[in-house]
Amino acid sequence: MFKKVIIYLLLLAAPVVQAQENFTVLFLGDSLTEGLGLEAEQAYPNLINQRLKSEGHNNISIINAGISGSTSASALERMQWYIRSQPDLVILSMGANDGLRGLNVENMKANLSATIEFAQSNGVKVALTGMLTPPNMGQEYSSSFAQVFPDLAEEFELDFMPFLLQDVAGIAELNQADGIHPNIEGSRIVAEHVYQFLLPLIP
Repeated sequence: MFKKVIIYLLLLAAPVVQAQENFTVLFLGDSLTEGLGLEAEQAYPNLINQRLKSEGHNNISIINAGISGSTSASALERMQWYIRSQPDLVILSMGANDGLRGLNVENMKANLSATIEFAQSNGVKVALTGMLTPPNMGQEYSSSFAQVFPDLAEEFELDFMPFLLQDVAGIAELNQADGIHPNIEGSRIVAEHVYQFLLPLIP
């Protein structure tokens, strides 16, 4: 009887280990997210996935929803399609191709706003990464383009990473021959920055 009491008391004192709930992160972006010119596992969302798993975050699922050439015009429709995957968090990284093509900034903002509103209305947390345009687009266009992202972050109270290509853009040795898409070394740097941005947002 005494042994049973001791065992019971030990069980009560033992820490309760709860299984972590699954948490899905959707990376919605363009060729920078897809990893154009790289092996699939070298794209920055996939590098992040590898690191999460190596550090024991086995409850985190990563979906790389990058499509090369896509503009903000496709963002809402794609978000509507991916909602079936029940993401908990979307890292929204759209707009780079709008800037490269000199597309209307107000239209881009409206497209991203509609995407954010849809995600939030379906219980999906949204985090936003910013983008810049090449200087050949002109100072006025570049400034108004860049301002869209912090404005959206403030309006919708989003976690915000000011520039997806921080420490990579414009550095020849970190980019492919086109000077736009990161090579594997550049992708590792992007992955590191986004990983640090992501960590506080996951359970």
